[in-house]
Amino acid sequence: MSGLLLDYLPILIFTAIALVISFAFLAMPLIMAPAAPDDEKHSTYECGFPAFDDSRMKFDIRFYLVAILFIVFDLEVAFLFPWAVSLGEVGPYAFWAMMVFLGELIIGYIYAWKVGALEWD
Repeated sequence: MSGLLLDYLPILIFTAIALVISFAFLAMPLIMAPAAPDDEKHSTYECGFPAFDDSRMKFDIRFYLVAILFIVFDLEVAFLFPWAVSLGEVGPYAFWAMMVFLGELIIGYIYAWKVGALEWD
């Protein structure tokens, strides 16, 4: 029976080390971090709204519009990288297909610019 338990000794050691490291990482902020944040830490951050307010408050639609525009143009870049890497192998059809795709995105960008979706007044 002791031979079987010896086979599990590395797992037990690994688990013990993982637990010690986990508890150390949980305890380090309690020991090292300051406990009294200043007013700057509770000030408005990035979005322009108070940090601790009603969670059901209404957000301006511009936040969502900017997020959607970011996702659209981020996806454009995500499609450009594999296309650029394989352009020599796929030929002229893929080149013109990407040009149509970029044209559609440019039309969308111009539309967003014209309607003022990129303005932040």
